[in-house]
Amino acid sequence: MSATIHPTAIIHPSAEIGAGCEVGPYCVIGAGVVLGEGCWVQSHVVIEGPSRIGNGNRFFSFGSIGQRTQDIKYAGEPTHLEVGDGNTFREFVTVNRGTAPGSKTVIGSRGNFLAYCHIAHDCIVGNDVIFSNNGTLAGHVEVGDHVVIGGLTAVHQFCRLGAHAMTGGCSKIVQDVPPYLIADGNPAEVRGMNKVGLERHGFSAEDLRAVKECYRILYRKNLNVAQAVEQIRSSVEDSPVVETFVSFVSKSPRGIIK
Repeated sequence: MSATIHPTAIIHPSAEIGAGCEVGPYCVIGAGVVLGEGCWVQSHVVIEGPSRIGNGNRFFSFGSIGQRTQDIKYAGEPTHLEVGDGNTFREFVTVNRGTAPGSKTVIGSRGNFLAYCHIAHDCIVGNDVIFSNNGTLAGHVEVGDHVVIGGLTAVHQFCRLGAHAMTGGCSKIVQDVPPYLIADGNPAEVRGMNKVGLERHGFSAEDLRAVKECYRILYRKNLNVAQAVEQIRSSVEDSPVVETFVSFVSKSPRGIIK
């Protein structure tokens, strides 16, 4: 199936448009863009390159995808954006490429990015994430799989959000949010485990108990991180959930939210 391109759309000769794509009125697809099969680009969307975008992505009006970084150090070197499959980018979403020569911003698959979200240079975003309206990432932020970012959340550069974490609306994230937990506030504090989210994703009762115990040791026993990690390893039965939690909090350059 060939692509359907509106006559008012502007497609650079070097851009590659996959089979079954639909590119609507007044869209601009720039040099070095590779758009996978079955993508839908509604209208007035700008996609710049070098960007490699997977299959079945949906771009709503007035999005700006793959533009050059806003980092003032950037001097025009070739940088990249990679996007997986099946994502939805709602109105006015902005995604920037990397900053250093050859660097890239990476977005996984099946994400839902609501209106006015911003993903800055060199971010790494996992699969199955939800960014509510105006969720904003500064540069070099890492977001794990199944993370939910509340509306108007702002994440400081170089912070990490672990898998299945959640932020409350209007939160200010200035340190790392461990996996499976909820952070909320300005500045944000950890409020507890993301119990509902974990249950919805099929975590067992044993997993929930393990996460609860990890949270209790780290946040309720007045231990430093190294002491908490040691106690978790010695007192909580080892499992993939526990290993993910311990690995994250023990490798946190900015420190974890308290």
